[in-house]
Amino acid sequence: MVLRRLFLHLGACAALAWTGPAAAETTLRIALSLPASSLDPVQSTAATVRNHGFFVYDQLFGLGSKGVPRPQMVRDWTVSDDRMNWRFTLRDGLAFHDGQPVRAVDAVASIKRWAQRDVVGRALAAAASAIEVVDDKTFEIRLARPFGLVLEALARPTGSALFIMPERIAQTPPSTAITEAIGSGPFIFQANEWRAGDRAVYRRNPNYRAREEAPDGLAGSKAVFVDRVEWVTMPDATVAVNALGNGELDFVEQPPPDLIPTLERNRAVKVAPVNPVGSMAWLRLNHAQPPFNDPRARQALLYALNQRDVLEGMGIRPAEQVPYCPSYFMCGTPLETAAGARGLQQPDLQRARALLKEAGYDGRPVVFLNATDNGLNNASTLVMADAFKSIGLNIDVQAMDWGTLTARRNRREPPAQGGWNMFITIANALDSADPLSNLYLASTCDAAPAGWPCDEELERLRAAWAAEGDPEKRRALLDGVHARAYEVLPYINGGQFRANAAWRSNVTGIRPTTVPVFWGVRKE
Repeated sequence: MVLRRLFLHLGACAALAWTGPAAAETTLRIALSLPASSLDPVQSTAATVRNHGFFVYDQLFGLGSKGVPRPQMVRDWTVSDDRMNWRFTLRDGLAFHDGQPVRAVDAVASIKRWAQRDVVGRALAAAASAIEVVDDKTFEIRLARPFGLVLEALARPTGSALFIMPERIAQTPPSTAITEAIGSGPFIFQANEWRAGDRAVYRRNPNYRAREEAPDGLAGSKAVFVDRVEWVTMPDATVAVNALGNGELDFVEQPPPDLIPTLERNRAVKVAPVNPVGSMAWLRLNHAQPPFNDPRARQALLYALNQRDVLEGMGIRPAEQVPYCPSYFMCGTPLETAAGARGLQQPDLQRARALLKEAGYDGRPVVFLNATDNGLNNASTLVMADAFKSIGLNIDVQAMDWGTLTARRNRREPPAQGGWNMFITIANALDSADPLSNLYLASTCDAAPAGWPCDEELERLRAAWAAEGDPEKRRALLDGVHARAYEVLPYINGGQFRANAAWRSNVTGIRPTTVPVFWGVRKE
């Protein structure tokens, strides 16, 4: 009897101890438009580095779906009646991936490093008399002159996005790339599995404290429901689409437009835009080298291009095209404007050739960098190259991958010595949101991003817009900024379109966030 009771007791203990087979790890395998090539979201403005940043880091404020900043790491804040003194208190329980608590000193150090590189950050820093710690969880921004976009700056989601990192890392000079990707965000970067240009791996952060609000744009809850995300590089877009179709991939950010109909016929795949406003092909010009150091040569390009030709050459279906969009702030947004716009519809080759002649163009080769590992970049480059040849430019298209292009575009030597004249980048609505945050609109000479446009009047107009705290008055200043931009042409709008993403039907929670993010996503 005693022995029987002993066996029953042992069996009960075993039943309590055994909880069934271990749950399988959930892995989401994604192919974004270009590979992760850097870890430093301050030093690089590449969209791939920003995408990496949203995995690893969190933000003080997040940009909601309506474009309004919402508190993220911040618990609460106060502002003086004259809007010159701002005080922010961090939420309880925030911690970095190395286990250290997030402090106000981390936020201040991150803001100061970011403000040395980013166009919005520099404007905020120029307007501030102090950005300093008050206590362990509170910091303050005191303005010396009006700046109407304090919260928008702290919610900066693109360009050099404002992410919060530990003080010891944020103290790295912005001219030196950081080597550790440690944040307090919803995913933890797996440094031992990273192969630059090939693969990046992120694991769910078990200690992340999500906000209680529902996800909204890039704000709200960032709760994670998958164990692991593998960001893999597939240079051949057809291979990526096939991998999605047979279940080897779960998400493809930018399938080739000509393969979208095939994906739409596959019941195991869902096709929809993650970027609801759309994207635009931007033609970036080198203002520091001939021929585009002369504004007349830049103006000539407006009369050589037809945006619809560019979009059709990219394979964008008519329903997903904006046949003509002159706005530097994209069409379909609250800041859409055509003030001062010209060209880009019906080419006027005679006028384009006359402008080139006035600029003194001497037939020298014009180096057009082409990122062939991105189908949209490649197609738009080739279409524009043909258009520019038709007005007499001696175009030299040089093929390379995007990583090589992003390094090459920083070179200031003449094109014949390894420099460049033009390249295409694909931007989204967050990249071009307004006169201040539009990174490539900045015309601050040597301090501007690669291309180095230089125009005091455009900078004066942008500063006036940013300083104005009244949204209605800012709107009145907008057209002046836009008209001057068409005189200076920091870059040229090549055409606006809506790109579809595709993912497996058993993946839910993908939202129209513009930036691809994977919190709130489940895989059945």
